[in-house]
Amino acid sequence: MGNPNSNSQLDKTDTNDSSSFFSILFTTFSTIFLAELADKTQLATLMLSAQSGRPIIIFIGAALALISTSLLGVLIGRWIANNFPKERFTLLSGVIMLSLGIYLVTQGFIDFIQN
Repeated sequence: MGNPNSNSQLDKTDTNDSSSFFSILFTTFSTIFLAELADKTQLATLMLSAQSGRPIIIFIGAALALISTSLLGVLIGRWIANNFPKERFTLLSGVIMLSLGIYLVTQGFIDFIQN
């Protein structure tokens, strides 16, 4: 009447999928939450709310904007994942980040020297 181990294998797969889901969800939430905390977008939202006196409308607008930009990021990320090899994309991302870092450090030194 069937293999007695088949149910235990399905349970393990379900457990792995569930833990992977929550792990990815938690990692995504915490990364985005910390990155957005006290950034220029949050400060702009704070100022708009203070000026308009209508915090619910500002919240809805800001939430829709964040959802839209996140959706755009996910869609572009999916397109990149489907069209570029992972190794090439990882290398290109690293080069871009290093270049930006070098540029920002250089600009910081130039500004420091000029003042």
